[in-house]
Amino acid sequence: MNAAVLEKVQVWLNGNYDEATKEAIKNLEKENHTELEESFYANLEFGTGGLRGIMGVGTNRINKYTVGMATQGFSNYLRKTFGDEEIKVAIAHDSRNNSRFFAETTAGVFAANGIKVFLFESLRPTPELSFVIRYLGCKAGVVCTASHNPKEYNGYKAYWDDGGQLVPPHDKNVIKEVEAIAGVDDIKFTGGESNITIIGKEIDEAYTEMAKGLSVYPEVIAKEHDLKIVYTPIHGTGITLVPMVLKAYGFTNLNVVEEQATPDGNFPTVAYPNPEETATMSIGLAKAKALDADILCGTDPDADRVGVGVKNHKGEWVLMNGNQTAVLACAYMIEARKSKGIAQPNDMVVTTIVTTEMINEIAKQNNVACYNVLTGFKWIAEKIKELEGKENYVIGGEESFGLMVGDQVRDKDAISSVALMCEMAAFEKAKGRSLFDKLIDLYIQYGFYYENLISITKKGMNGQKEIADMMTGYRDNPPATIYGSKVVTLLDYELQVGKNLLTGETFPITLPKSNVLQFITKDGSKISARPSGTEPKIKFYFSVKTTLENRDEFDEKYAGLQAKIAGIIEDMQLK
Repeated sequence: MNAAVLEKVQVWLNGNYDEATKEAIKNLEKENHTELEESFYANLEFGTGGLRGIMGVGTNRINKYTVGMATQGFSNYLRKTFGDEEIKVAIAHDSRNNSRFFAETTAGVFAANGIKVFLFESLRPTPELSFVIRYLGCKAGVVCTASHNPKEYNGYKAYWDDGGQLVPPHDKNVIKEVEAIAGVDDIKFTGGESNITIIGKEIDEAYTEMAKGLSVYPEVIAKEHDLKIVYTPIHGTGITLVPMVLKAYGFTNLNVVEEQATPDGNFPTVAYPNPEETATMSIGLAKAKALDADILCGTDPDADRVGVGVKNHKGEWVLMNGNQTAVLACAYMIEARKSKGIAQPNDMVVTTIVTTEMINEIAKQNNVACYNVLTGFKWIAEKIKELEGKENYVIGGEESFGLMVGDQVRDKDAISSVALMCEMAAFEKAKGRSLFDKLIDLYIQYGFYYENLISITKKGMNGQKEIADMMTGYRDNPPATIYGSKVVTLLDYELQVGKNLLTGETFPITLPKSNVLQFITKDGSKISARPSGTEPKIKFYFSVKTTLENRDEFDEKYAGLQAKIAGIIEDMQLK
């Protein structure tokens, strides 16, 4: 075994680590050298969003000590930033195995550093954590979750005083402080227990009241209160708030998927607790079909992602993709606010660079400002903060099944999104239509946009290098054509430069640096390449469009757009 790994193992065996941890390491020494090496060969990186990894002993795993080091570094940065001011932080956790333990560990370290902690009494959704930071005037927050990852994972998302995840300069500065923690003896685990306050019901009620205020047409809900809703929390935190918020909205016919209603970190009914996956939503789809429901909604374990199922134009139950859900939500908030007479001249919506261009088109045709930011809701939150008092944020969304309605939560929020989607379904039902009917109408009005993505993994030791070489090749020698259409624009977010490939003219990109490349073709297609920062993976996002004259053309045009993306993938040799 690698000498550096053996040295780390000895540090843990001889240091001030608990006996259960040492015993687990000794068992790995006897029984599983591969796992031992995996657990210690690297230090689990505190990235710009926090920690995420497999649970277990060792420097490369999520455990009491890696969580403790992260929290000690975060505490040190808060102290340096706010000095003698009173510092308050909020802490929440999801349903994953050990999440409560990690949340209590985090609370203990903050408290031992003289920081006032508000710890939720039991599991709560990530968006409620974002909400409570602003509601209680906290300087920061943490939620212990690994979002939609498999059951072996857990994580630690770090938030700042605006309720958004860390952005520059705080993200990099916190990373430096975490990396400066030399070892277990630098962590204060105990001694501040009196600084911890348990919170719960009162925050649930405040959040619910806030979410209820996002409704545009409560009078429509009153008429369609018996809208048949099927909801699955997929063994996660959504069960704590979704029923409460839907009841506050006035909905009276909620049918929870009982097989997935109980919070359970083993996620016994699914392989991946991700509402993007058809298999994950299959039990909900079956229940929706059996009940002849009007809408199906599902939320991931920390309830920041929402999946939506509806009946299509043929009466078949289908899951919408994240772009379709975002298009419906953004169009509703823009159009409904206008028709209700509550739209403001300075209304704005925000989306991301890999999300459908259709949102930009809807905003443009309705004279609403639309901003495009880097991937991730922390950048949407940052845009809101930047324009606070100047422009009125209405809604934001991205392709990865995330929506954020109103500005009192500064991260993607599946709780308020479920309520909004149900209100939209009620609004259409009152007109004798479905959400899918509305989607087709939007395609006719604004253009038929269709998106898809693929993720390519390069395995082995050279995986990261192969992906880096791929990006270098695209930068140095961008394709002249893609699937028969000339590439007219190259956008390089790492170099922060855009280039007109027809004229050679360049122009600056003002967004922060990010290793993303985009190719825009003459026919309006957009292809984005975005490597993962932590895994040997690269995602390719495809957006194509056409016109839709009438509903009768839908199936033919839809098949054509699907075929076009398949052709682009083949032409770019991405299989």
